Amino acid sequence: MTPAHRLRQLANVVNLSTPLGLMVAVASRTTLSRGPRGLLIAAGYDWKLPHAGAFTLGNVILYRAPHGIAGSNAVLLGHEERHSTQYAYCLGLPFLALYGIAAGWSMLRSGNPASNNFFERQAGLAAGGYIDTDHHRQDGPVGKGIEAS
Repeated sequence: MTPAHRLRQLANVVNLSTPLGLMVAVASRTTLSRGPRGLLIAAGYDWKLPHAGAFTLGNVILYRAPHGIAGSNAVLLGHEERHSTQYAYCLGLPFLALYGIAAGWSMLRSGNPASNNFFERQAGLAAGGYIDTDHHRQDGPVGKGIEAS
């Protein structure tokens, strides 16, 4: 682990987000194992909420997938790891409220909780399995589609 990974790991223990993740993992009877870069993989999460295939609480990544499959998709793992870093810079549990606000804003703007969600965009929409339905963004150069006469 790099010093940055250790710092994130320590921050997420102190800010109580990783202890919350461990409590949810134990209460939901997941199988816990060590992941890369100070992450913990909780496999077999089967509670109804949230609906996602994977979600993060501190340095704990909870997967619906069973042990052996959970954490094996490097792209999804990277997406969830970025959420772990977001917990650290949001000082832990306030991330949950901030994420909720961002998801609500995204629902109002795009009809889904991810497309306009700052945290999901920063973690990588496609990496998290989301489709960018934000048709208001202009990804091309200014004036694209306007031809000069």
